[in-house]
Amino acid sequence: MPKDQEQQDHSKRPSWDEYFLAITRDVAERGTCMSARIGALIVKDKRIISTGYVGAPRKTKDCWERGNCLRRELNIPSGHRYELCRSVHAEQNAIINASRAGTNIEGADMYIFGKRIYGGDNTLIDISPCFICKKMILNAGINRVICNTKDNKIKIFEVGQWVKDWQQKDMIDDMDVHDAKYHEVKTNNDKCCN
Repeated sequence: MPKDQEQQDHSKRPSWDEYFLAITRDVAERGTCMSARIGALIVKDKRIISTGYVGAPRKTKDCWERGNCLRRELNIPSGHRYELCRSVHAEQNAIINASRAGTNIEGADMYIFGKRIYGGDNTLIDISPCFICKKMILNAGINRVICNTKDNKIKIFEVGQWVKDWQQKDMIDDMDVHDAKYHEVKTNNDKCCN
């Protein structure tokens, strides 16, 4: 192979972030959510430490097995009331799986891939961790979170920046919130306790 050809072929080689995000896309396919396929991968020193996808807790039935989505039956809009879901988030499962293996993930990176599947859709979403997952990621000592965007690009979050932001303003002011938008539900400004 001519030297120019070798350099050209090498230039097509994916970056580490592209490489690990592509693997995360495959992890997401194991998910059992009826609305989205979301996967997570924890990587440390360029080695895969743990994977996770959205799914029901071990040894319990998922939404597909039950034939319905509890959140939709309760008319809960996407992005709200995560505690009322049969599934454990991909990020949580990746952290839990690392813990079950006794693996230290402090200083690692987390990759998250997501696409919408509700109603036969198959489109990428601007994925980012929910507040609960962000708190777990922060306490687990993860350094960076690398996510796909709906236009097939990569968005990188520095976890240390979340800390700085939350020290200045409350976490509820955080603008990077995952929203699969499986349906639109009008609410009264989502006011609590009124």
